[in-house]
Formats: sequence, C-alpha cells, structure tokens
Amino acid sequence: MKSTYSINQSGWLANQKHCPSPHYDLRPDPQDISLLVIHYISLPPEQFGGNYIDAFFQGRLDPAIHPYFDEIKDLRVSAHCLINREGKITQYVSFNDRAWHAGVSCFQGREKCNDFAIGIELEGSNNQPFTEQQYATLTKLTRSIMQHYPKIGKDRIVGHSDISPGRKIDPGQYFDWEKYLTCL
Repeated sequence: MKSTYSINQSGWLANQKHCPSPHYDLRPDPQDISLLVIHYISLPPEQFGGNYIDAFFQGRLDPAIHPYFDEIKDLRVSAHCLINREGKITQYVSFNDRAWHAGVSCFQGREKCNDFAIGIELEGSNNQPFTEQQYATLTKLTRSIMQHYPKIGKDRIVGHSDISPGRKIDPGQYFDWEKYLTCL
C-alpha cells in the first residue's frame, strides 16, 4: 500500500469517492491551512453504513426517515472527508476550501478554526472502538495532507473536543491517539 494519497492542486483526492457538498465557502487566507481536526459521526446515532452521512453533508437528508434526522434537518454542515468503517474515503469539500465542521472553536487562542483547518470525520461513536481499516486510512490520509499542506505538523492535529471543549467530545474515548500519532 502506498504511504500517501495524491491530492491535486484543486485540493481534491485522486481516485477517491467525491460527493460535493454545498456547505462550504472560500477560506479567508488559502495559504493558511495549518490544522487538522479529527471528528466522528454516525447517522442515525450508533448506526453505521448507508448513505445518510452523504445526504446530510449535501443538505438532502430526509427528516421523515428517522426521528433524529428531524432534529438536525436545518443544520448546514460538512467535512472535508469521511472515512467509513471499512476504511473507504469520501471527500465532500476541497481541502483548499472552508468546510463547515468545527463550529464555535478555538486553537491556541485563535477562533474560527474552520478558517484554517481541515476536518476529517470517522464513521463512529463514543461507544465503540474504531476499526483497523480506519486507522490505516487515516494515517495514510494524514501523511498526504501533511505533505501537501506543510504547516500541519503532528503538533497541529487535534480532536474536535480540543478546539470546542465542553461542547464536543469527538473523536471520543475510544480513539487511540498514541497508536495514530505513532504511525505517522
């Protein structure tokens, strides 16, 4: 397995699934991509598989399908990428653009982390471990991102909980930071 993925000049991964989201905008400073934020998501909560995350990030999630979907129907959010339980990547927003993943956030005294961060979602929850395939893909994707956006070093990789404490807990208790960072 190659150690990195190819990212083109437009900020899109080559040879990966693209599912463009309308929930993004331009970064205030495209040269300041300097943070990587790890998240988790499952839709409905604690259920894996299906295309509900794609639909959510594209703003087309049907609220009639599940009661939880009715609760989140008005949210306009996205991430740059999702890594599903099998380790497959879906990219929603170019890395060069600002995805709407961090919300109210602060890193080292700087607010609005979406302005300068890349957001990666892992299909998961706070109640069970992530898969080996997810760690392998996340490691390879992180190497690619660090290579393409050199302002992102190991010291600038955080969980959503680190930049939104008290509001967010992801990537959660089962995310093995030591394993992930050691593999980089």
